[in-house]
Amino acid sequence: MKLYLIGHSFQYELEKLIRIFLPFEKIEFLREPAPALVEEAVVTAVQKEADATFLSVRLSALGVDESARKMLTDSDEKTDELELAVLLYGLLVKATGYCPPWGILTGVRPAKLYARLCRKEGREKTERYFSEKLLVSSEKIGLCRETFDKEESIIALSGDKSFSLYLSIPFCPSRCSYCSFVSHSIADAKRLIPDYVALLCRELAYTAQIAADCGLQLETVYIGGGTPTAISAEQLDEIMKTVRRCFDLSVLREYTVEAGRPDTVTAEKLKVIKENGATRISINPQTMSDEILCKIGRKHTSRQTVDAFELAREIGFDNINMDLIAGLPSDTPQQFDRTIKKVLALYPESVTVHALSMKRSSTLSVTGQRPEFAEGQNASLMVENARQLLCQNGIVPYYMYRQSKTVGNLENVGYAKQGKECLYNVYIMDETHTILACGASAVTKLRQPDGDRIERIFNFKYPYEYIARFEELCQRKDAIKTFYEPYTSTDQ
Repeated sequence: MKLYLIGHSFQYELEKLIRIFLPFEKIEFLREPAPALVEEAVVTAVQKEADATFLSVRLSALGVDESARKMLTDSDEKTDELELAVLLYGLLVKATGYCPPWGILTGVRPAKLYARLCRKEGREKTERYFSEKLLVSSEKIGLCRETFDKEESIIALSGDKSFSLYLSIPFCPSRCSYCSFVSHSIADAKRLIPDYVALLCRELAYTAQIAADCGLQLETVYIGGGTPTAISAEQLDEIMKTVRRCFDLSVLREYTVEAGRPDTVTAEKLKVIKENGATRISINPQTMSDEILCKIGRKHTSRQTVDAFELAREIGFDNINMDLIAGLPSDTPQQFDRTIKKVLALYPESVTVHALSMKRSSTLSVTGQRPEFAEGQNASLMVENARQLLCQNGIVPYYMYRQSKTVGNLENVGYAKQGKECLYNVYIMDETHTILACGASAVTKLRQPDGDRIERIFNFKYPYEYIARFEELCQRKDAIKTFYEPYTSTDQ
């Protein structure tokens, strides 16, 4: 498809909007005037006159050739972009018969936008803006409202010197067919793991010293992946002991480890996690259907999920999360309901419901096994039914975010019992405070203590790069001290 951008620079937003309807469409961007006859194209134009701005969109694709126009007598760049998106959205809805529940909103943090506008304009004006300008459904506005109410008290716990620590362990027992994370199977990466663990511990020590020099206060720790429990109990112990030895944990509020795949959970590893101070773990079935688990490349059964959960309870974990995915291949709303009920029977403290995100690098995508457009309706039923069942059991929404190319243009929602919300999840999605990140593909996000400026420091993406260029990575982290220099010098 060709996307003509005439008289404006709104490529990013319009591309994202098209991908809501056509997630895998190859788009060519053109800035010259479109010919009279176009096929498989979207032509967008902004024409500025002395007393008015004229917007136009033509959709010549999906079996239609339709146009829409609007004149604005009072406009600026932001208004022009929004109104042009509304015109294109209307044509796409008409051509496909699909009305996305998030309207023209394409950002990954709708709850953050809702919260920012609420603090500035109040709830009533914010919700009217979401409904009338962004075309968001009442159900999704309600979801924003619920998560905002939960997040406010968690965000209030963070101070100017607060930070969270993220550790990446990018190894898994096998690669799931929907996965696009930088993760390597243990079989393929076994030789890298000893060096990776040793260098991760060195990076942790280096980062801890920087945090101390900057006077930062550690609030939460999150060890993710990959599957952290894919490595040995001894290696996991070495990493977690390094965190305990190098960081000041005196005011730590939360420590999460993603135990993740049930087939990697053992009593020895759970004891290591518990003894090293973790307060929260995840055991992630994704589905409780053995047939679907097999189709997506998960090398475990639903029975193993139950066994791993019960083992964690025996060892003393009283805050366990379980991740599920709506929209997996061949899953149905009825089967997903059964999954939710089986999970609820275990009485977890929190459940995270993800919508399947079909990334280009996932096996399902590159082999052409993409969900059909109609599957969005099934996934919508799954997440709505899950919301009802979870809320009926006192497990309510507390954070939410979106990813591109999700089936049904849906969202990921964390549900938790009162007092069992994951603080780290809220802080990372709200960008409340600095996240210092260690390991391959980890991204440090520095949040300005007295403002909203965000700076990022990227670690090398793959474990072999991380190992080969470790010294260069440490030099990058010196930018943390530079970022905080104005604030540390003021305190002294």
